Amino acid sequence: MTEHPRGWYRLARTAHPRSVRTRVTFLAGIALTAAVMLGLVVMYLLQVGQAKRTTADQLRTYAVQIEQSATGRVFPRPLPPSVLDAQAQAQVLAPDGTVLAATRDLDGRSAVFSLPPGSTTPVRQKAADDILPAEVSVVGERTTVGGRPVTVVTVTSTNQRDQVDETFARLLLIGVPATLLLACGTVWWVVGRALRPVEQIRRTVTAITAADLSQRVPEPGTDDEIGHLARTMNHMLTRLDDSAARQRRFVADASHELRSPLTAIRTGLEVGLAHPARAPWPDIATRAVRQTGRLEELISQLLTLARADVGQLAAGQETVDLGALLTEIRATTTAPHLRIDVSVPPDTTVTGNPEDLARLFRNLVDNAVRHAGSTVSLTSGGDAGSVRVEISDDGPGIPAEERERVFDRFVRLDASRGRTSGSTGLGLAIAKEIATAHGATIVLTEADTGGVRAVVTLPR
Repeated sequence: MTEHPRGWYRLARTAHPRSVRTRVTFLAGIALTAAVMLGLVVMYLLQVGQAKRTTADQLRTYAVQIEQSATGRVFPRPLPPSVLDAQAQAQVLAPDGTVLAATRDLDGRSAVFSLPPGSTTPVRQKAADDILPAEVSVVGERTTVGGRPVTVVTVTSTNQRDQVDETFARLLLIGVPATLLLACGTVWWVVGRALRPVEQIRRTVTAITAADLSQRVPEPGTDDEIGHLARTMNHMLTRLDDSAARQRRFVADASHELRSPLTAIRTGLEVGLAHPARAPWPDIATRAVRQTGRLEELISQLLTLARADVGQLAAGQETVDLGALLTEIRATTTAPHLRIDVSVPPDTTVTGNPEDLARLFRNLVDNAVRHAGSTVSLTSGGDAGSVRVEISDDGPGIPAEERERVFDRFVRLDASRGRTSGSTGLGLAIAKEIATAHGATIVLTEADTGGVRAVVTLPR
């Protein structure tokens, strides 16, 4: 019976450690195990090689000791034991392989190792099987004693190799598990301490809701990744809190602005219906049309701001002739008591959305016309990289400390708070959004006539 693939997936997810602390400890344990095992293998090979070299040096020293023990051409029988290794054995061989002398355990036996001509590696003989273990260390030295060539063969059991094997076996069985347990416990504790601020951040974020964005995550006060994460999240929460507050203010202001013309229309109709025979219906209709137009303009402005909030302004860009655009705005502006001057060099063009740019300059011109005493001027200049349009009036001007605030939504200064001014407090906010979407800037300064100069700088 074949298990469904989802069953294996669920099993894998269940077996997979979900905690970062567990995963780090698990991976650290694997890495430590591999590192310790690799280190032990390297140490073992080094120790084995050192043991072999030490044993070979002891056997060569023993061979020199045997050479020095000879009197003339005669070796003592039995040969003296090694002063360095009590288990070492030796035989002195003639060139034909005859045993001339041997240690006590090898006395009377034929050669256990021979040294072939031209070779430095002794060859084991059958006689060695009855008295020597299978694993031995052996050294063969050719020399001349009393004018006679001989071969001194020294041999010993590999007890040092056994000691090395025993030592490393104890390390593998006892030392490695203890070291790994200690290391994993240390990693578990250190990771837990390191992740404790993350858990505090998680609990705080879980408690934060859209209704209350004023809470902030605790900052550990460190300059590491967790400290950067906490500060970044607090900055994000501050931006979200500010955005939510602006949105609530925007909704409240928009509701109020929409309610005012609707209330005026409804009140006029209710009064007329209460006294239909005596009601001035033409006046009621005229006021209703005026309030409906105001309502339509407000809805259009709110839709433009909604497009700005989702980044849909400045779409469908093309080459726009600023001279023709500003001349059209002047021709369609109703201001019989004002003189509106337009001075734009020919072939002054920018790239942008024609409707959005027309709304931008229309809002700035309407704002200038609303406050001007007698004159509004539109001039243009620039350089190879940008175009600058200046819209100036001779009105009362804007205090320097208010020149940034007027770009906020639904902001009307004291001089224009009356509903009769026709201002909704959204014109400059929309102009700012359109300029930003086109990579342009708007700066308000004081005009030479004492009014306001709006300087729009657009990239060519």
